[in-house]
Amino acid sequence: MFSRGFPVLWASVTISSLGNGMRFVALPLLAVRLTDDARLIALVALAGQLPSVLLALPAGAWADRIDRRRILFGADAARTLVTGALAAAVATGTARIGWLVLAALLLGTGEVLYAAGWSGMVPTLVPPAERARANSRIQAGALITDTLIGTPLGAVLFALAAALPLAVDTLSFAGAAALVLLLHGDFRPRPPADATGPAPLGRQVAEALRWLRGRPVLFRLCLAGGVSGAVSSGLIAVLVLYTGRVQHLGPTGFALLVAAFAVGGLLGSALTPRLLHRWGVRTTMVGGVLGSAACALLVALAPAPAVAALGVALYGLTEFAWAIGGVTLRQAQIPSHLLGRVAMAYQLVFNAAGAAGAALAGVLAHQWGPRTPYLAGAALLLTVPLLLPGTRREAAGWALAGH
Repeated sequence: MFSRGFPVLWASVTISSLGNGMRFVALPLLAVRLTDDARLIALVALAGQLPSVLLALPAGAWADRIDRRRILFGADAARTLVTGALAAAVATGTARIGWLVLAALLLGTGEVLYAAGWSGMVPTLVPPAERARANSRIQAGALITDTLIGTPLGAVLFALAAALPLAVDTLSFAGAAALVLLLHGDFRPRPPADATGPAPLGRQVAEALRWLRGRPVLFRLCLAGGVSGAVSSGLIAVLVLYTGRVQHLGPTGFALLVAAFAVGGLLGSALTPRLLHRWGVRTTMVGGVLGSAACALLVALAPAPAVAALGVALYGLTEFAWAIGGVTLRQAQIPSHLLGRVAMAYQLVFNAAGAAGAALAGVLAHQWGPRTPYLAGAALLLTVPLLLPGTRREAAGWALAGH
């Protein structure tokens, strides 16, 4: 059974994700309207991505120091102010590209802090046996509001008035922040019994990295997550090229392929708790990544758009099986006082590898065509099971019973 607080946390994360989805489409559309300098347009995108690399580990350390509920509230309250101010500037015609860069940086920072906070709250609200189901619900809710609703709605609202998606962003972040205030309980990390007080931030980060390095299953899973992230980001980065040049579809076709991925992700979110219960974490995750390799190959060789859409949808299913299995295992294996830092170490590896994967996919598509990144991605994903320890001695590292 979930506690009464979990539906509140789920609603907060889901509503906050709506703002993320609309920001994803609104900021680049605004940038194109404000300038035709490609360097400045790219700078807006870079500003939104930088916090996920530069602040991931510090954000995790902060989440292991203070009440995680305060982090969620502070992150969304700050994003409410940022999007509200930017919406007012756009509505009055006073917005400038520099303001957009600053807003992207602040909103990206808020997203990193929010992610560091909510994952550490699930173990407080949900018993171990129910965490896979809880994580799947959160992932599904965020996917629906971010990708299926937020991104297309943001584009529609922008076409009506450029300030509209930002105004709705403001309301979504404000609503998510208000919901956090309804959560009752102690969401402060539980330090070990021999702790003498909070260490300096840098020492806390180093402590978490040493702890992770000493756990073969979690450490190798982090490296494997980097490989998976590189492939996923690369395939997403060239999907628009693949859609137009290989399948000869326009913008609507591209949107439908993105929607197919989201639908597959929802199905994966629903199935994964049962798979984890029946097969265990390692088998589920290995099956997920091998399934992703098969799906990437199917997309690469797809003779028709319908086959490509099927491959993309199944890729969404298998990728969510991998993601939900990983976060559930971390919540079971990582002590409360380290959960934020170790979780964000995973996020850092995933994002950094994803940036490299997107760049490499662009080079491969440019040199040998848009099918090539999918073929290369399938081959790379086949190496992931080799990174995951499976000996009997390491079986405890895959257990979902608490630490």
